[in-house]
Amino acid sequence: MNINSESSMCESIPFQTEDGKTVLFYVLEQTKFYGVNYLLVTEDTESEEAEVYILKDLSGKDSDEAVYEMVEEDKELRALAGLFQELLEDVDLVEGSREDHIEQ
Repeated sequence: MNINSESSMCESIPFQTEDGKTVLFYVLEQTKFYGVNYLLVTEDTESEEAEVYILKDLSGKDSDEAVYEMVEEDKELRALAGLFQELLEDVDLVEGSREDHIEQ
C-alpha cells in the first residue's frame, strides 16, 4: 500500500524481520479491531507516496515486550486498510502487489 499524506509521524519502533535485519518503522496510526491492536507504519518519513505496512500485535497480556507481525491475509488486510483510511481522512491507501510486504 502507498500512503499520500502530509501527516506528522512521531513515534518510531524497531521491527526485526525474519532474516534478522532490524528496520525502524514510524507509527502513523493505531487501532483496535475485534480486540486486537494494529499499527499502520512506514519506513519513509519524507516521501508523499511512502510504502506503509499494517502490523498485528501478537503480545500476550502479561508480556513485557510487544510482538508484532505484518498482516498478510488478504481479507484482513483489506478490512484494516479501509479502517485506517477512515481514521486518516487526509490519506489515500492504494493496494499493490506483495512479496513479504505490501508495495506499490
